[in-house]
Amino acid sequence: MSSGKNIWKWADRIAPVNAQSQITLGEGNTPLLKSRRIGPKAGIENLYFKIETANPSGSYKDRFAAVAVSDLLARGKPRCLATSSGNTGAALAAYCAAAGIECTIVILETTPEGKLTQMLAHGARLIRVRGFGVDPNLTKATFEKLVQIGQSEENPPQISAYHYSPIGMSGVQTISYELAEQLVARDGQPNRIFVPAGGGGLALAVALGFERLAESDQPMPRIEVVQPEGNNTIASPLRNGSVHAREVDCTSSISGLQVPSVIDGDAVIAHCRAAGGTGHVVTDGSVWLTQQRLALEEGVFCEPAGAVALAGALKAMAAGEIDPRENVICLITGSAFKDPPSLDRMNKNTQVPTLDIDQLISLLQRP
Repeated sequence: MSSGKNIWKWADRIAPVNAQSQITLGEGNTPLLKSRRIGPKAGIENLYFKIETANPSGSYKDRFAAVAVSDLLARGKPRCLATSSGNTGAALAAYCAAAGIECTIVILETTPEGKLTQMLAHGARLIRVRGFGVDPNLTKATFEKLVQIGQSEENPPQISAYHYSPIGMSGVQTISYELAEQLVARDGQPNRIFVPAGGGGLALAVALGFERLAESDQPMPRIEVVQPEGNNTIASPLRNGSVHAREVDCTSSISGLQVPSVIDGDAVIAHCRAAGGTGHVVTDGSVWLTQQRLALEEGVFCEPAGAVALAGALKAMAAGEIDPRENVICLITGSAFKDPPSLDRMNKNTQVPTLDIDQLISLLQRP
């Protein structure tokens, strides 16, 4: 039941779920932090980070899971069938545990161990599918098979995309409601919002959320879509004027954004273009560097996918596409704890010596 400190504060803007079935672990109400170093260095006066790592399971997907699982509970469904690259599965596993619902998750072959561990800790049953998330045809076939199974049970699979799970995705739109509220409290309005994209559900949720706010005269920001170049299904078509996203053979190693199928892509292009936004493509290397910069210069601890939006914003600023005075928001979508190999990469040249007390004193006394 809502306490006003979670997404059910916005229950009138979320898919309807009876109050008795509303599950919460304290999701939403995440911080909006102003950049202290990266923004000023890049020439962006008002660069903000929406810290979705502060959600209970460590990513924005808790907003999806809270509504999706609450809906299952309200409809008396004993099982959640889902597919995930990691964060959706971790969120669903946690909320299913809270609701007492069985959780079965079909996962990508490349899902990081940190995310697998989190799902298993909450009691989820996990099944890997070879090639899922890399081969677009196999990925599409996997989705279709899960949908068939869900239809036979009158219980659609929980996939964090509007194409499959619009009820759960209505919870993700609360990001927009919070952003508008948080910036208004600072006497500002969001001008550009940079959003990482795999299948595009998050970008579409942010756009739809602000479209709803626009009905009450809230200004519509530009929704900027950022993708790794190895999973460029939406960003380049959006930038180049196409009305359709495209399938690709995914070559990116950025976990969480390895979605070679179109899914919500066409709708993302339509809504983000209408908002004046465009697409941005970044290299995996620039994402890893940005992840490290966030940790070292801002104290923000995120997985690589969580750094993609900022990588896109910095590229856009360098290309002269951003007015330095604009309020620019980057969504930081998931915690670095979810992807231990990325931390090993960041720290590979760092050593932790073991010293005796005399050596310690000598070391610390050096000028």
